[in-house]
Amino acid sequence: MHCDNLLGDFLRSRREVTTPAQAGLRYAGPRRTPGLRRDEVAMLAGVSTAYYVRLEQGRERNPSDQVLSSLARALLLDEDAIGYLYTLIHPWSRPRTTPGPAERVSPSVLQLLNSWPHVPALVLGRRLDVLATNPLIEAVYEGQTHLDNCLRMIYLSPAAQDFYPDWEKAAFAKTAQLRVAAARHRDDPYIPRLVEELSAKSAEFRRIWARHDVQNRNTEVKEFRHPVVGELTLSWEVLTVSGTSGQQLIVLTAEPGSASERAVAELARRVARPRERLARSA
Repeated sequence: MHCDNLLGDFLRSRREVTTPAQAGLRYAGPRRTPGLRRDEVAMLAGVSTAYYVRLEQGRERNPSDQVLSSLARALLLDEDAIGYLYTLIHPWSRPRTTPGPAERVSPSVLQLLNSWPHVPALVLGRRLDVLATNPLIEAVYEGQTHLDNCLRMIYLSPAAQDFYPDWEKAAFAKTAQLRVAAARHRDDPYIPRLVEELSAKSAEFRRIWARHDVQNRNTEVKEFRHPVVGELTLSWEVLTVSGTSGQQLIVLTAEPGSASERAVAELARRVARPRERLARSA
């Protein structure tokens, strides 16, 4: 992952996925690529074409907040993408992190995870590493490999595309979250290593990473196709772990009375049976 021109890469990728129709431009006949041209972005943002070209080429690295705001409007950026854009220009606004081989989960958070036998839960680190899990979340992800990191599981687990009914949506979301992490933690050498590994092993990752989508982790509804209990629809709730550099506690919940709630309850019973047998034999 090359970090010398993140701003230019981001602007180019957003320009290439924004159509003239989306930007409110008149149809002027077919074109070789569906995205906007540089001069069109410059016109929409109210800057000169030469200045915009310098931004994409990395020869201009300090645009004003007014220019950033104009570019955000021209490229139809959402709230997450606007925040990412400003993070690229104002590095002092990023939290400082101390790179290290592993992030640690506090004993109190581990105790909390294991106190929820009927609630799937895990802790993710700033690199989307899976730092801790409880037995029920392990049962939810039964059959998957590369479970040490969300991106590695989605792109490298052979069963992932069957596990996610909408695999593209899941892959886009997690890749967009990694983009945000890469900008916030540019001093962390392990994120570029993860990007390089995935780029070498997955053509799908290379394709989606090149789009430069960005998205923060937030509450969302996820769908899974479990090999034992079938379809699962679960809400993905994100709680920030205080006193850490980006750790988040993830809790998965099912709609009360739903088939998914019954399926999670069945998984909880399956998890509990070996423990009960072990307790009886002790």
